[in-house]
Amino acid sequence: MSDWQTSDWRNKPRVQMPDYPDMDALNKVEAQLSKYPPLVFAGEARRLKSELAAAGRGEAFLLQGGDCAEAFDQFSADSIRDTFKVMLQMAVVLTFGAKVPVIKVGRMAGQFAKPRSAPTEVKDGVELPSYRGDIINELDFTSKARIPDPAKMLQAYTQAAATLNLLRAFSTGGYADVNQVHSWTLGFTEGEKAARYRDVATRISDALDFMNAAGLDADNTHALQSVDFYTSHEALLLEYEEALTRVDSTTGKWLAGSGHFVWIGDRTRQPDGAHVTFLKGVQNPIGIKTGPSITTDDLKSLIATLNPENEEGRITLINRFGAGKVGDHLPQLIRAVNEEGFNVTWVCDPMHGNTIKSATGYKTRPFESVLREVREFFAVHGAEGSVPGGVHFEMTGQDVTECTGGVREVTDEDLSDRYHTACDPRLNASQSLELAFLVAEELTARRAKVASAAAS
Repeated sequence: MSDWQTSDWRNKPRVQMPDYPDMDALNKVEAQLSKYPPLVFAGEARRLKSELAAAGRGEAFLLQGGDCAEAFDQFSADSIRDTFKVMLQMAVVLTFGAKVPVIKVGRMAGQFAKPRSAPTEVKDGVELPSYRGDIINELDFTSKARIPDPAKMLQAYTQAAATLNLLRAFSTGGYADVNQVHSWTLGFTEGEKAARYRDVATRISDALDFMNAAGLDADNTHALQSVDFYTSHEALLLEYEEALTRVDSTTGKWLAGSGHFVWIGDRTRQPDGAHVTFLKGVQNPIGIKTGPSITTDDLKSLIATLNPENEEGRITLINRFGAGKVGDHLPQLIRAVNEEGFNVTWVCDPMHGNTIKSATGYKTRPFESVLREVREFFAVHGAEGSVPGGVHFEMTGQDVTECTGGVREVTDEDLSDRYHTACDPRLNASQSLELAFLVAEELTARRAKVASAAAS
């Protein structure tokens, strides 16, 4: 947009953003950030957009996963490695099921801010501002900790840059070798309760053995040794986003330099609001979280505003309805999109609509509810003749106990063992990989149905 300016959002209604008490400090931080290098580059964002366009056509599949909210005190090379490792394992399984490339996008290197259902929270009769993520304030329940501090944006940038540096090294330095990745997955299927997934793992092994015998092993094929890995986050804190926005020297268009893929949340998608105003001017692929409250008119307005040229790969619709509710909402959205001829990529977020409070008082998500929503997502797309383009999970490579269920049968009573999240409950490594096997089953069934329809 030739007349768009990075600061246009400042004249629009803003929600889910902090009011900084020290404007001088805020201005200095924004000025400092604006001189820093962007965290990602325009060519990478354009490549991701092209891959998401393929997912929208059924020629690729998106796997998006990572932390609900990255925390400063939990930052470590091990945690980055573990999440990256599990996502690689999931991608191999999904690739085998879908028989198309799997796009790997982490909720990493920028997922620091969180929208909240209320501006304040009460504990023991004391009311304080809500925790909004480490880029804004602190989790400790004290008046001082909950004051928004602009200097935290600088710490977020530093952590994001270090995360991206390590991810790029892992992606191209041999750690992503497909044979090594699959050997990790075989360990998961050795357990008695994971025996149902052993057949798929064995068939993947056979395929890799054949490729090695044919001379297409990792030593001779660069594609088997490295992967493209992208980062994503909700573009919530617009002072941070604006400060890292740069002009792409190749195209002359603006780029949100904070991450490859940025999304608008279910609470910040007002067509005339600050967040939509900001994101309509950048060339990155954009996600829109769509929950039960969105109407077909809302959706049409948003897509038309954010993608006036109807560019493929530009818009990803991340659906979050809750198990048992997908059929009540998704079909009408699919029909509205088809009526307008919009190019979109449909993605299932089965996490946010399935959060409950356990009997032991912990916020959790039952594995079976997550799986049910994924299956309903595939079923609706099968009935509507549309393309299920991907999945979006809150997950970690660590052995946490935050979501119940799975082959290791995490119970309500187990939640207190390793409940480490600063915000929402995440799938652990075992649950994430198990879910990949189950999604692969859905992809295999869909591929067979499409092939059968084409043959008849």
